[in-house]
Amino acid sequence: MQATAYTYDPETRCGQVLLDDGTPVPFDAPAFDAGGLRLLRPGQRVRIETETPEEGAGSGLRITLVTLQTF
Repeated sequence: MQATAYTYDPETRCGQVLLDDGTPVPFDAPAFDAGGLRLLRPGQRVRIETETPEEGAGSGLRITLVTLQTF
């Protein structure tokens, strides 16, 4: 799935992406580290992998990987 980098904190390696419909989805340091990136700037197109939480574990998507979108 593709998204756009929205926020990123280099100290915590956490941030948010915007899905193409404008929905913000947060990501944590393990998801950022899984993509092998060192830096992320707002506005960059990224590829994300997600999983849906198990029933009763919360709502929404959980990002498991953030990496740059390449063509």
